[in-house]
Amino acid sequence: MRFRPLRPASAPDSTPVAVADPPETMRAAVIDAAGGTDALHEATIPVPSPVLSELLVRVVAAGVNPIDAKTRAGAGVSGAITGYPTSLGYDFSGIVVRSPYESHPLPPGTQVFGMVPFPRSGGTYAEYAVVPSQSVARKPASLSHVEAAGVPLAALTAWGLVVETAHAHEGQRVLIHAGSGGVGHFAVQFAAYFGAHVTATGSARNASWLRELGASVVIDYTTTRFEDVIADVDVVIDLVGNVHAQTGDRSLKVVRPGGLYIVVPTGSFPGYADAAADTGVRATGYKVIPDGSALATVGRLLESGAVQVYIDRVFDLEDAAAAHAELEQGHTRGKIVLRVSDD
Repeated sequence: MRFRPLRPASAPDSTPVAVADPPETMRAAVIDAAGGTDALHEATIPVPSPVLSELLVRVVAAGVNPIDAKTRAGAGVSGAITGYPTSLGYDFSGIVVRSPYESHPLPPGTQVFGMVPFPRSGGTYAEYAVVPSQSVARKPASLSHVEAAGVPLAALTAWGLVVETAHAHEGQRVLIHAGSGGVGHFAVQFAAYFGAHVTATGSARNASWLRELGASVVIDYTTTRFEDVIADVDVVIDLVGNVHAQTGDRSLKVVRPGGLYIVVPTGSFPGYADAAADTGVRATGYKVIPDGSALATVGRLLESGAVQVYIDRVFDLEDAAAAHAELEQGHTRGKIVLRVSDD
């Protein structure tokens, strides 16, 4: 999908669309046990029932994230899955089918995007999902459901890293590893939006695109060791860790004394806190918070064109295994999305 150009702001469409009562069963991409990509298969499972403040949404599209593939393979959050078969997936864009009460601010027919609390509930690789009402926001009117489904987990992770943890500001020097990925391409944009000087690592094919997103400097990790060309940065946002070329250990060497190192794949660098302390650097991990208020803020930035989402590939629900295979190649620009049902 072509990168979306800047566009003027427009008011969100608050007119509810027509909805039908949900059926008793639905199509879903599920796993019966941990395994390879072929463990994902289509099945018919019961439609979930919302309780208390939860919404029932009809999923139009679902984002595909690295945590999904890790969980499918037996890592990630697989240890918290209480029963099989289970659908995977955290983020979605879709339409509210049932609200908690008649005057709820998100009535049936409202187009929303957000995150479900998988594995405490079923995932979004399914035609319907239950979701806490505080974990959704109205879908930006200028985004299709496919585009909006690529936003929540990646953008909220990037928002938490850049805005809430790094406190990005004018003149701050930020290094972002894997800047062209799902989280990375949002992190580059948020950091640049708040005035930081952004250096991003990526491949040569993504260099010009990363500059379009706001990176002042792009380092081709395939030909250049970043520590040879950069030093004394205020913050490193590490979306790689030590799974590749000891990126985590090397990153600590380029942070200024008292600077901040933030690692997302903490399992790849279990000793990051001690290693950071030894070098005089502050360090923390990060886990995404499914905050609907923050997502609404991101939605306004998307609506204005100040921030953009890039969708690399779109697969149909029945091709979820192929989507995971593509994701695990490690060369995705932006996001992969599943088309679950019609608008």
